[in-house]
Amino acid sequence: MKIALIQARTPATQDAALAHVLPMVREAAAGGARLIATPEGTNVLQKDKARLLPLLRPLAEDPVVRGLQAAARELGVFVLLGSALVLREDGKAANRQALIAPDGSIAATYDKLHMFDVDLPTGETARESETYEPGDRAVVSDVDDVKLGHSICYDLRFPALYRALALAGAEVLAIPAAFTRPTGEAHWEVLVRARAIETGSYVIAPAQGGFHEDGRGTWGRSIVVGPWGEVVGRLDHDEPGVLLADLDREAVARARAAIPALANARAFTGP
Repeated sequence: MKIALIQARTPATQDAALAHVLPMVREAAAGGARLIATPEGTNVLQKDKARLLPLLRPLAEDPVVRGLQAAARELGVFVLLGSALVLREDGKAANRQALIAPDGSIAATYDKLHMFDVDLPTGETARESETYEPGDRAVVSDVDDVKLGHSICYDLRFPALYRALALAGAEVLAIPAAFTRPTGEAHWEVLVRARAIETGSYVIAPAQGGFHEDGRGTWGRSIVVGPWGEVVGRLDHDEPGVLLADLDREAVARARAAIPALANARAFTGP
């Protein structure tokens, strides 16, 4: 299966975000991608909570979601919307991933499980839990006959999630992100490759990159890693762009047969 990762620099309003991402989605489809994956926060990035919350809409009403649904239908492709910042049914905010099918329907959704609450040595702080309600379930979906495991950004640091996804049949793990620059430079590629090796899975990791309208800086370096931990493709920069890659489903079976870590794990009592 040919896939594409979209590396974005999402603006601070939905209309501008759609104008930013849509040409890259079309470029990816023209390059033959069957699955096109976008990063976390594809619909809007605004770190000022007072400015962000009035912009949020339910998933079905968000203009970027609707625009990507129309594009998936027109182009006949799957679009993995890495995440959209949206209103939940109960009025709270969610960081929600959506798999859009080639008919434009929403085939699956996943709400980010782990909230990034941190004080960085640089003085930068993040309190996702003050804005977003975390999800409570792991999700595996189907892209044609390939099993896709869903996650978002900070989830990357919690390997138990990826083991659970692989044990549930996931062959490809999606980790769309908007990594901060200090943590991205130190940990991004190492952790992405580790999740692939641990589970014998492909990892597709589209990222935000560069300096955004709201003042944040993100690391970029979108990457596709194979089930043996090898880098299949990467963007070595922060600039918006498209990364195309081919996934070999048989490589997953070969890696899991060679290193049967999923099958060999044993239960144990704590220290």
